[in-house]
Amino acid sequence: MEVRNPVAATFDLLGDRLTLTILRHAFVDHASRFTQWADRTGAPPAVLTARLAALVDAGVLERAPRAGSADRYEYRLTELGLATWEILVCVWSWQREWTPEWALLPEFTHTECGHRGPPVIMCRGCGRDVTAHDTEVELDRDALWHLASGRRRSARAAGIARGDARFDEIMEAIGDRWSAAVTGLALAGVRRFSDFRAALNMSPTTLTERLARLVDAGILNRPEAGGRDYRLTPRGRALFGVFAFLLAWSDRAHPETPEPGLRIRHKECGAVLVPALRCRGCDAVLGRREVRFEPPVARPTP
Repeated sequence: MEVRNPVAATFDLLGDRLTLTILRHAFVDHASRFTQWADRTGAPPAVLTARLAALVDAGVLERAPRAGSADRYEYRLTELGLATWEILVCVWSWQREWTPEWALLPEFTHTECGHRGPPVIMCRGCGRDVTAHDTEVELDRDALWHLASGRRRSARAAGIARGDARFDEIMEAIGDRWSAAVTGLALAGVRRFSDFRAALNMSPTTLTERLARLVDAGILNRPEAGGRDYRLTPRGRALFGVFAFLLAWSDRAHPETPEPGLRIRHKECGAVLVPALRCRGCDAVLGRREVRFEPPVARPTP
C-alpha cells in the first residue's frame, strides 16, 4: 500500500476553496448542518456532500446524530479540525492585506485586550517574531517530488454564494498541488526554472504553465529579459504564514507518516519552526479560545 506524502495530503484536503469556506463558516457562524453550509456557500449538494465526507474521513469533522432527531445529522469540528484555526487566520490576514475582499471578511479579535486585526507570526521555540527572511527551508529532493504526484478531487470550481469571500486569489497559490509546490519552493529560495523542475520532477510544459499563472496572480515576478530567476513579490512572500501553519498542521494530522521532504528552520534559534500567533496589541501568545472571528459589519446602503 502506497504511503501518501503528508504535505501533499494536506494540500489536497485544505487547498480547496469550498473546503476553506466550510471551515470558515464552522468557526465564524458555528455552522454544523448541511443546510446551513448549502445556504451560505451555494455549492451543488453533491459537491458539498463530497467535501464534508472528505473532512470526516480526514478526521477534521465528525458526523453525529442531531439532538432530538434520530435520522438527522450534524457535523462538528474535532480537535484536529479546531487546529486549523491558525491556517484560517493566516489566510484571512493575507486576503485582508492583498485582495479587494477585505470588506466581506470577518473581523479577527483578541478577546483579552480587544485588539482587532492581523496577529504576528512567532517561533514557539524561542518566542521571537519570524518572517520568511528569518528562516531557511530544508528540502529532501528524493522525497519532494511526491508533493506533486497523484490525483486530485474533481469539481474544484464549485460556486460560492455571492457576497461571501471566495478565496479565489489565494487559490492561485495553494489550490492546486503543482502551484502550491512551486510557491513553497519559491519561499524556500528556489528561483530558476531548472531547479523547480529538478525538485519536483515535473514536465517543462506543466511548470511553464504554473509559473505563468503565479506571475499573472502577482505571486512571482517574471524574469527580466535574458534572466532566469523567478522571485517572490511582496504579495508572494506574505504567504509565508499560510505555508508555515499548513506544514505544522500536516505534522499533527500525519504523525506516523514518512518525512515530508520539506522543513522550515528558524535561523536565529536553529530549531525546526513550530509557528504560533502573537497579538500585535498586547504581545500575548494567542490560543484558539482567546480569539474570535466576528461577522463583518454591514455597511449602510447610500
